Amino acid sequence: MNRETTSSLICRVASRYGLEATALRSCWKWRSHQPRHDGGGGRADAEVLLNTAGRRLLAGLSGVEEGVLARALPSWGREDARLPAADAGEPAAAWRIGGAVAGPVAFGCRLCTARRTGTAGQAVLYAPRWDRVCVRHGRWLLDADADQPHEYLDVRRLPEVVAAQRRWAGVARRAVRAGAEPERVFALAHAVVARWWEQALHWEREKVWPRQLHRVAGGDAGGDLEWWRIVGRDAVVFPEVVAVADVLLDPGMAQLVWVVDSGAGQPQALPVDGLFCRRLGERVGREWLGPLAAADHGGPLIAWMGSVIRLRRGAGGPPGYDNDPWWLRREHQPVPMAGQLRVLGKEKKAPGSGTMWRAVVPAEQRSGSAVSSVVPRSSCCSCTACRAGRPPRSPGSCCRALVAVPVWSRRPGSGPRWRR
Repeated sequence: MNRETTSSLICRVASRYGLEATALRSCWKWRSHQPRHDGGGGRADAEVLLNTAGRRLLAGLSGVEEGVLARALPSWGREDARLPAADAGEPAAAWRIGGAVAGPVAFGCRLCTARRTGTAGQAVLYAPRWDRVCVRHGRWLLDADADQPHEYLDVRRLPEVVAAQRRWAGVARRAVRAGAEPERVFALAHAVVARWWEQALHWEREKVWPRQLHRVAGGDAGGDLEWWRIVGRDAVVFPEVVAVADVLLDPGMAQLVWVVDSGAGQPQALPVDGLFCRRLGERVGREWLGPLAAADHGGPLIAWMGSVIRLRRGAGGPPGYDNDPWWLRREHQPVPMAGQLRVLGKEKKAPGSGTMWRAVVPAEQRSGSAVSSVVPRSSCCSCTACRAGRPPRSPGSCCRALVAVPVWSRRPGSGPRWRR
């Protein structure tokens, strides 16, 4: 299959011969150990790199010419230092993580796999995050690097997700015409919207995302809301990601940042209710979002606006860290699904340890003073940790839990809610 991992192809070839994958893999001399999750299970996104003899062997076993495999498999022909040239006469292989070889790895649609190959089974593909919808079957293909049982989310009830994937092709062409790399534009837009997703848990007026999350969860995500918010994030926010990418590429919107909000030749502080952020909120279907987006001074959106302003003013040196509008700083990169699930699993195994909360709470929300500004200390006279300004022993303990109570966790009929 096109864009398939070599490891996935080996597993499918083994299934065709009626063998376990481990039995067929014994035909190669392995130079490393198979990557595994913390629980011991094999990683679905594990990739295999082969030497010349190993590639020749796989072509013979699969019955497909090497030239065809070279076009279909992104990792075909990739070199590895653990496969020295001296082993050219002996089939050898080395394990790698797929994401480090040729980009993000996702599960393939099993229905499409059966249609193309004639046999049902799992396939693992290299798939960028803007190409995760199986349009034919209405499935959002999930990352393969996470330790969780689902391969896809049903998005047949979310036609806007399918439409967003179709729109992305036009946005990518605009990026190329503007001299930007489409993948960098998408990464920045995804970081902006992922940050909104974390903040939206406390937004009174957010109604779209709760409804969509319940739909991808099969009707009700309330039973395991934390888990579904992690797994369903990328599918639910995808339409907004494409819309934000389109906004960031719009020269007219960049002109609003420069002329109206920054004052152009008369520099001024960015207003809390700037015209750019108001228009951005309208473009994503949330007219009320502008002030909230403008107030997020530590986020990637404000960083992008600052880069646009510096470029227009001619400030700074050549394009680099501070004035490249498409540069996504490390602290702005959203935590992927696999990382969030690992944190969630460890916190469930050791509740109240107080060691995992820092991995999921933004830095600006960790200080005792920040929490005290939201929850008065007088509201919890028996909480010694709160009075001392220390972090709680767990994210849900003491009066600090008041800060984390979801706006969407409400009684029926009381407004938008995460839980039902």
